[in-house]
Amino acid sequence: MKPVIVFGSINMDLVTRTPRLPLAGETLQGYEFFTAAGGKGANQAVAAARLGISTQMVGRVGNDNFGHQLRGGLQAAGVHIDNVLLDDSASSGVAVIAVDDVGENNIIIVAGANGRVNQEDVERLTTLLPNAAALLLQLEVPLSAVLAATQAAQKAGVPVILDPAPARGDIPPELYLLVDIITPNEVEATQLVGFPVDGQETATRAAAELRQRGIGTVIIKLGAQGVFCATGSETFFVPAFSVQAVDTVAAGDAFNGGLATALAEGLPLRQAILWGAAAGALSATKVGAQPSLPDRETFRRFLKERDVEIG
Repeated sequence: MKPVIVFGSINMDLVTRTPRLPLAGETLQGYEFFTAAGGKGANQAVAAARLGISTQMVGRVGNDNFGHQLRGGLQAAGVHIDNVLLDDSASSGVAVIAVDDVGENNIIIVAGANGRVNQEDVERLTTLLPNAAALLLQLEVPLSAVLAATQAAQKAGVPVILDPAPARGDIPPELYLLVDIITPNEVEATQLVGFPVDGQETATRAAAELRQRGIGTVIIKLGAQGVFCATGSETFFVPAFSVQAVDTVAAGDAFNGGLATALAEGLPLRQAILWGAAAGALSATKVGAQPSLPDRETFRRFLKERDVEIG
């Protein structure tokens, strides 16, 4: 089976729990603090690896305590880390996260070594691309590196799955032309298209706009509502799995890991989106980014309990 390659960010998450998220200028009393491995790239790599697919991570961490912990955590999850560089010139990336009692969060990211990802890393990626099942990308590393990575994937004939997060409105037009599948959530889709995306009707409009920019498949994650998908031949909606959410911080990354794993295993797109939705729902039931990502047995049991065929 062909491996999945993830090119992107690796962070240490510094997480606080608080009854509600603070208002601007407000100081709140939290009741819990912990650190957890995170970063959208690393989360997606761990999500795929735990679901049983061979996964390569390409990125950077600082040559510091966090960096060594992050590399060790990736390796323990089954991710190949030969191309995770220890950078002596920057600290490891960190994300400062507040999570409230209903599982909502806000996040401040300090890029650190992630901000130094460049053409050097793209060259290391290029050696891995032949025979890869897919390349997963996000926007927590420099946009120039993301664009170069998509160009390398196109030359190698490898499908590109882009999670356009954190949300930004300055994605160059040429990047859209190189992306096979894009997976924004409501906030990210809104930022991309310039109008509110908050349900199936507006998701349909947003997907049409993004497809006009050159993307073959648009998958818009609508949170508890479900997932909307538009391709060149069909549009469809996959309802969300109902769970008791406690922390949604890595749910989108779990979705992409599940999606990529299913596609790498040869499943059709609708089934792959179902896998993504299930992985995201499971992730939301546990605290932390990578600690919340399900293994294959947990995933299989979750779907079996809901009478859903795993493939």
